[in-house]
Amino acid sequence: MDPSSIPALPRGVRLHFDKIRDTWVLLAPERAVTLDAIGHAVLSEVDGRRSFAEITASLAEKYSAPQAQIADDSEGFLTALRNRRFLDVSP
Repeated sequence: MDPSSIPALPRGVRLHFDKIRDTWVLLAPERAVTLDAIGHAVLSEVDGRRSFAEITASLAEKYSAPQAQIADDSEGFLTALRNRRFLDVSP
């Protein structure tokens, strides 16, 4: 994913806390993905306005981790969501 790319949740897709399972899920029409703490942290930063580089910089600062490592991990996760149409990415 290009650092200037802007990821966004498409219409109909949202983060939701499932009280019954006591976990975060990504909901889409007739689909759902259970998120671990890392997935939730990454998607919590996706607002449709900030670039991938800005998101990873924020996560690096928040978790005192190298931005390059966060970018590598986040890129794989977000690309997988994009391939499954849970995420839009604009250039």
